[in-house]
Parts: sequence; C-alpha cells; structure tokens
Amino acid sequence: MLSKTITLIESALPAHQALARTIVDALLPLTGNAVRLGITGVPGVGKSTFIESLGMSLVQNDHRLAVLAIDPSSSRSGGSVMADKTRMEKLACEDRAFIRPSPSGGTLGGVARKTRETMLICEAAGFDVIIIETVGVGQSEITVASMVDFFLVLMLAGAGDELQGIKKGVLELADAIAINKADGDNIEKAQKAAKNYEAALQLLQPASPNWTPLVLTCSAVDLTGIDEIWQTVLDHRESLADAGELQAKRRKQALDWMWSLVENGLKERFYNHPGVQKRLGAITRAVEKGTLAPTLAASELLFFLDNNPAV
Repeated sequence: MLSKTITLIESALPAHQALARTIVDALLPLTGNAVRLGITGVPGVGKSTFIESLGMSLVQNDHRLAVLAIDPSSSRSGGSVMADKTRMEKLACEDRAFIRPSPSGGTLGGVARKTRETMLICEAAGFDVIIIETVGVGQSEITVASMVDFFLVLMLAGAGDELQGIKKGVLELADAIAINKADGDNIEKAQKAAKNYEAALQLLQPASPNWTPLVLTCSAVDLTGIDEIWQTVLDHRESLADAGELQAKRRKQALDWMWSLVENGLKERFYNHPGVQKRLGAITRAVEKGTLAPTLAASELLFFLDNNPAV
C-alpha cells in the first residue's frame, strides 16, 4: 500500500495529482514526529554502504526506517538505474526498513520532485527515522537541507585536495561531516582530513546559532563511528528542540515547500497554456534561424498573457 501510494504521488497524470493532494492533506496531522536525516557525499564515498550500516543499527534498536534514495536520471533517455536496493541487500530484507528508489527526473538539488510528499507519507505510515540519500555532491545539491532536520555530508580522505572536493554552499549547510572509509591504512589519512575540515568549518558561519557542526570519522565496513554519528544526530535534535529552533525550522520548510510548488505550478501552467503553445513553435524557429534574439523571444513569451488578456 505504501509503495502504491508513493507511485501515485509521483505520477504526473492530473487525476493522480489531484488525488495525491487529497491524500497528503489528510495524512498531514499524522506526520512530523520522525527524525529527518539528509545524507549526501562525493561520488564513491560509500553512501549506500554507510546507510545500510546505520540502518541495520537502527532497526536492531527497534526503530522503523524509511530510506528515500534518489538516483540521477539520464539527460538523454530520462531513465534511471535505481539500484539502491541491490546495494543494501541486508537492509532490504528487514521488515522494519523500507527502501524506495526514485528518479531525480532532472530536478536540481539532488532530490526528486516529490521527495517532500514521499517523506510525509512514510512518516504517516509509522516510520520514525527518514533518511534521504541525494544523487551526490554538486553545486546545486543542497535542496535536501531545506527538508530535513540534520544534514550529513560524507567525505573521503586521500582522494586529492579534500577541501576542493565539495562546494562551499554544502559546507555551510552541513550539520556534520563524516570522513568515511576510515579503516585499515586509511585511518591516519582520515584523521588528517578531519582536522582540515575542522579548520575549514571554523571560517564559516554555522547554519544554526545553537549548533556547531562536527567532523567525525567512520567506517561503514568495520562499523566504527556509526553509533557516534547517530548520537550526534540525536544531540543536534535535542539542542534545536530545546531552543525552539526545530519547530521554527519545520515551519520554514513548509513555506519553502509551498513556494516550490508555486514555482513548479507556474512553469507547468505556462507551457500548457494554449496561447503560449500556439506561439512557441514560431518563436523557437525564429531563434534557431537567428532572426529573433533569445532575449526578445523570452520577453515575448513571458509577457504574452499580459499582452493578450483575452487569450
């Protein structure tokens, strides 16, 4: 039932979208009690292995975990591999865990278009920990920070210049940085990388006045540092809740969600407007031929409704 509901939420059919809005609105009073954790990281950092190790620890401690894994969509075919369940074999077999891969669908920010709604559906279904795994670190992959309580960034040591491996915008929003694969001969390199990141974070303004971001080391394979990271998540939640910041953060996230829906709705209505569709072909051909400047073409399309109020 949960999987079918999420499929309905993600559907682009107008009838499905109307029903999805009704469902989300009805379930909203049952949401808001889960720990929302966003996880991102550079390619090859081991996000899936880390999430499986953390997830197994959580379900063994009687938590119910939902993992929303976002896979990149091809810019050519639009398809996604969505292989996270195969990378989390143990966790996928747990009755107290639910793993849902979703295609990004070209949405920027490292998340899918309906990630917020899917998260609420999982909360209403009784999952008390929600993990959102983003596509990967990039310049725009910070949208997840606007929908979670705790933003964890996974990094690698010994992979070149660590401080160039991640964008400043992600560092500014991180509630903690974890140097993964701190095992074997890589422990010393991980500790050195942690010190570099600690120094870098001191130069940045923390995202919260009630929390100083931490730099930790862990090994998802050796299962070291995993419990410390989860305890950091809980400490952060307690600190923000005591200061009233967690509730304020949730309210701001609700407004961000509203404006995101407004922007998406405006774009959709623009392209579906019959008057715009009628003019779009001629304008695009003129731009391709070089007879109309892109700036003028964009202006004509954007102000088409103002100039044709009766259309």
